[in-house]
Amino acid sequence: MSRIAKTPVIVPKNVKVIFDTTKVNIEGPKGKLSMNLPSGVKLEQKDDQIFVNRLNDTKQSRSNHGTTKRLIVNMCDGVTTGHKKDLEVQGVGFRVAVQGQKLVMNIGFSHPVEFEIPKEVKVTSAKPTEISVEGVDRAMVGLVAAKIRQFKPPEPYKGKGIRYVGEVVKRKQGKQVTK
Repeated sequence: MSRIAKTPVIVPKNVKVIFDTTKVNIEGPKGKLSMNLPSGVKLEQKDDQIFVNRLNDTKQSRSNHGTTKRLIVNMCDGVTTGHKKDLEVQGVGFRVAVQGQKLVMNIGFSHPVEFEIPKEVKVTSAKPTEISVEGVDRAMVGLVAAKIRQFKPPEPYKGKGIRYVGEVVKRKQGKQVTK
């Protein structure tokens, strides 16, 4: 049995969970999320706890067991508190700004780079060198943050680029001039 899925999912008071054999719907103060249940996994609710059980002992069912439990926990966290990823922009003259549903980035190219913000997430920029991605769906928040970072990943010689807050970029030594 999966050690992750042994423990039940504690459902917060202000969260409503509706499920059947194929789908889970979770609704809370920040929004609502739904997920299709993989085959070989079933849910059971007792009071304010949800237990994830597997129907058989195949390798795929064992794999889906812990993953399904963790996804339901992330969904409950998302509809109550939300998920957030912070990025920082480093480089001389590099800056970002949110204009409507677009993120406009001046990151060293001859033209500004525009990124269309999906409706599921909220992107803000308090300072010209900071980007904050927030939303209820953890996977979507991570995907949008990764796409933004992909426009100019940090390079190892000067460290310029877009990086996650707290990310360590291993720096390399440049060319050595010998005389």
